[in-house]
Amino acid sequence: MNQNELPVLGFGYCHLSAAPLRAEPGERSEMISQLLFGETLMVIEKHHSWRRIRCTFDNYEGWIDKKQFDEIAEAEFMRVAHLPNVMSNELVQILFDLNGNRMFPLLIGSSLPGLAEQQLTIAGNVYSYEGSVVCPTNRIFPQQVIDTAHLYLHAPYLWGGRNPFGIDCSGFVQMVYKLCGIALMRDTNQQATQGEVVNLHSESRPGDLAFFDNDEEQITHVGILIDQNNIIHASGLVKINQFDHFGIFEQLQKKYTHKLRIIKRIL
Repeated sequence: MNQNELPVLGFGYCHLSAAPLRAEPGERSEMISQLLFGETLMVIEKHHSWRRIRCTFDNYEGWIDKKQFDEIAEAEFMRVAHLPNVMSNELVQILFDLNGNRMFPLLIGSSLPGLAEQQLTIAGNVYSYEGSVVCPTNRIFPQQVIDTAHLYLHAPYLWGGRNPFGIDCSGFVQMVYKLCGIALMRDTNQQATQGEVVNLHSESRPGDLAFFDNDEEQITHVGILIDQNNIIHASGLVKINQFDHFGIFEQLQKKYTHKLRIIKRIL
């Protein structure tokens, strides 16, 4: 049976600031991604207290502790899926859980489905949010992508991370484009299959994605072009480096650190 044909055993949403998605059902397993508040999921497998889930946003699959998401009925899952796409647009803000009389941090790019008059409701849980939001439209401009990418500058690198307190290269690219209303897949090699090929470096534009490979010619890194000479990417931290048809040039090390494989245009 194909993985995408696995029967759906339940539905849920992330009720935490961020929840780790792991490769295997166990706390010691590597974190391969994260769910942010408000993102929904489908349960496709169970193992003791662990649930293998498929993220609604990007169809990415992994294992999560059942305590780190709230189960919801299918009807509620479908209702939330059709609500207006609203996301937090501040690096970190406060979200109030009115049912639980508590507050907790909300990270940029978190989903706030159906937010209206500073409140939203999921499965009877009422939340209040007073920060700035973004409601992406179908018309996306390259400068919007670049401005959004700059919000993550200096965020530390974290394998599997998707937030400004820890993010990996493909997570950074995915979140920037998510905030602009475009859904990219989760991993670098998956993202490299999206968009249109830009044949020449001289034809590249701001907002294009540049992919880089290793000595085995496997695509392992991605970044967002600011212009034909500069790229913003997550490597150690989110930073800006010089870029040309050879790859990424690290000014401090005075050498190329990443070898260019392909440029893709998403916009």
